[in-house]
Amino acid sequence: MSDPFIGEIQIYAFNFAPYNWAMCQGQLMPIQQNTALFSLLGVTFGGNGTSNYQLPNYVGNAACGQGAGPGLTPRVMGETFGSDSVTLLTNEMPAHNHNARIYNQTDATKRTGTPVTGAAIIPLQKPGMKTFTADPSFNTTFPPATIGVAGGSTAHENQQPYLTLNFCICLSGVFPQRP
Repeated sequence: MSDPFIGEIQIYAFNFAPYNWAMCQGQLMPIQQNTALFSLLGVTFGGNGTSNYQLPNYVGNAACGQGAGPGLTPRVMGETFGSDSVTLLTNEMPAHNHNARIYNQTDATKRTGTPVTGAAIIPLQKPGMKTFTADPSFNTTFPPATIGVAGGSTAHENQQPYLTLNFCICLSGVFPQRP
């Protein structure tokens, strides 16, 4: 295996950083302890730049390349963005409806005016099923849950699939040469 570059970030499947590496957990590092790494990172990930600097923080985060692609938001190194949960607003959803369809039951022996076991408000698929109405022109209000608003204006989880891995940064190795 070749010698790693100072500041190189690798992913490991174990819960500790190898020798001369540190976990990327946003910890503050004294500049005097590792000036070579500070000369590469600066205060891109935080710190005051006079006595300390901060390592990248991948705890609960995903990696993202810097720059921009067609139709994408430009990203800069060290930027954090996104959220663990999102509440959708009405203007963020495409127009749609939640219609309830009532079908007329032509067999009078299978009609009922109130919900009973085996009744349905969907197209009849099983012999003996009953609909809620005997008259196709019957006009009534269904309970709000039948066609009402879904979600209750609460947030839903917004995390991509993940696997528990640890990002580690090299503290000691080959200093990368500038082109």
